[in-house]
Amino acid sequence: MKKGKTLDRDLSWVYFNHRILQEARRESVPLLERLSFLGIYSNNLDEFFRVRVSALKRLAEYGDGPSDGDRRRAQRCLREINRLTFEYAQEFEATFALLREKLAAEGIRLLDERQFSPEQARYVRALYLSELDSAAYPLIVTRGARLGEPTDSSIYLAVAMTLRPGGGRLPERDFALIELPVRDFGRFVVLPSGGTGTDIVFLDDVIRFCLPFIFSGLGYEAFEAYTIKFTRDAELELDSDVDEGLVEKVARGVRNRRRGAPVRFVYDRDMPEDMLRYFKRRFEIDRYDSCAGGSRYHNMKDLMRFPDCGRSDLKFPVRIPVPAPGFGTDGSVLVRIRRRDLFLHYPYHGFSNYVRVLREAALSRDVTSIRTTVYRLARNSQVVEALVCAARHGKEVTVTVELMARFDEASNIDWAKKMQDAGIRVLFGVEGLKVHGKLTHIASPEGDIACVSTGNFHEGNARTYTDITVFTARPDLTREVDRVFAFLRQPYRTFAFERLLVSPLTMRRKLNALLAAEIRRARQGGEAYVTGKINHITDPRLVDRLYEAADAGVRLDLLVRGNCSLVTEGREDRIRIRGIIDRYLEHARILIFCNGGDELYYIGSADWMTRNMDRRIEVYVPVYDPSIRAELRRIVEYGLRDNAAARIVDGSGRNEIFRDGRPEFRSQRELYGHYLSQAAESQSEP
Repeated sequence: MKKGKTLDRDLSWVYFNHRILQEARRESVPLLERLSFLGIYSNNLDEFFRVRVSALKRLAEYGDGPSDGDRRRAQRCLREINRLTFEYAQEFEATFALLREKLAAEGIRLLDERQFSPEQARYVRALYLSELDSAAYPLIVTRGARLGEPTDSSIYLAVAMTLRPGGGRLPERDFALIELPVRDFGRFVVLPSGGTGTDIVFLDDVIRFCLPFIFSGLGYEAFEAYTIKFTRDAELELDSDVDEGLVEKVARGVRNRRRGAPVRFVYDRDMPEDMLRYFKRRFEIDRYDSCAGGSRYHNMKDLMRFPDCGRSDLKFPVRIPVPAPGFGTDGSVLVRIRRRDLFLHYPYHGFSNYVRVLREAALSRDVTSIRTTVYRLARNSQVVEALVCAARHGKEVTVTVELMARFDEASNIDWAKKMQDAGIRVLFGVEGLKVHGKLTHIASPEGDIACVSTGNFHEGNARTYTDITVFTARPDLTREVDRVFAFLRQPYRTFAFERLLVSPLTMRRKLNALLAAEIRRARQGGEAYVTGKINHITDPRLVDRLYEAADAGVRLDLLVRGNCSLVTEGREDRIRIRGIIDRYLEHARILIFCNGGDELYYIGSADWMTRNMDRRIEVYVPVYDPSIRAELRRIVEYGLRDNAAARIVDGSGRNEIFRDGRPEFRSQRELYGHYLSQAAESQSEP
């Protein structure tokens, strides 16, 4: 097999996040949404450093664990990540400055403490005295205050205070650290503006303005304040104490996460050198940590919550979910599923349709049990409410909760306890394997129903993530979904799956077989292709198999949102990859294999990454219903036609918008229009 050049997984992620940053510069994107894209870029970067860069740092730093080759690769990758991060930081700052100018032109002024009018100064003073005074606690570190463990969810002001000289002595300086009370007050404060537009200020600058009040009576006469932030290693360290329950281990790991080693230190580049050296020494920033001088403001993920200022014209137009075919407003949806498979595509269709299925199952006299998997849940989860309702109606309800869902561990522990208190049987997955598959099984003597989804059963996600859910009563599929739940209960047993692709049991082998069949047909001169959409492709063995397929003549037309290790150079006529960044996060996984003209369709939870193939429980389900297959084909084809929001993913990092000279075609907008037309036609039928 001829191997091709591949792109390192972590570098491909940096290129992906850059595509989000590029959206903030797009004139066709509404102004406040462009600010939000800056926030998304910043939030993603924080998580990347917390998880992936921290892992690379461990590889690069500890000589007794990984091989020399792994260590050198990690060191090279860290250098390149730091180089690109610095380059993109300059682009970020330039974009933010540009957007501030455009906001000002729209009457939305982002001020700092030096620009307050007398009325605004009085307002900020009153705000401090009435509310902020009890929330801003400085630590004067040069006077022996213990710093504690700064968290990467917070933003800090490093303050230099100059003492009044006395007795002929020269002025002296102290250094202090203030954690901004963002959790209590938000990052932005709207100021009185006299009815001429909207004036907004960062909370950072409110605190800067109030420094004389904060340090009142301590003898300081001058103040300087510079923003700093930390990103810490977020990997959970769980010990192997076999006598301790998994819930307790995870809970302790979450508590310890805030004490993770720093991996990135970002500071205001205007900070004096002696002050910078002092804080780097106090926080033990070493040579493997990313240490970058930046602008006046950090933690720009808060831009995702920038005030909308009542300007709906500067946001994406509101899109109300479209009525989903087959769900209707009356009659039994369970009966309709038993007649034919049904399909939802979020957020074009409402997530309430899935909740409706659970609610009817909870109340139905015929349903005996409900089993489902939980990876992430919404803050006020209607899914949990429906499951609790089912348990109270005497149904046997079993929920498999993934405790290791990154950054949602604490929330999942709380939900697990609440469900247990309501009489729901809660399982905590399989040791050593994350339960990432999105499954629901409803048992009934009238016919079992299975639900397979590409995304979490999460109301919030379903408003912003594009995901697909398929409901089926086909016995061959419901039996195998039932077997997956049996595997979750008894992972030591062997289970056979003929229809479903289940990792880590059968998925890798079956995907290899599907690709091998396309390669064989191509070599025999027949038509062969793989079409689909997925979030990430980085597994080395699958990447090599895709190169082999392309070299054999198999056409690969793929939508890949995030990490992609494929490099298309020299294979552009056989490998076509696009990445769509638009108002919704592309999240659905759809696979279409030519299969000699008798196409095979799959949807599921797994990306083509090593973790999904070997270290997670994932499921792909075949789709047989002709109308649903047509919708899946449309989703993929619309994405490949997109010449407005799709960028070329070729491994170069250029991220150029795909242009074909045709009239603008924006896939998410066109899909919404399609579903509106579909709903109108359905309502007009007698």
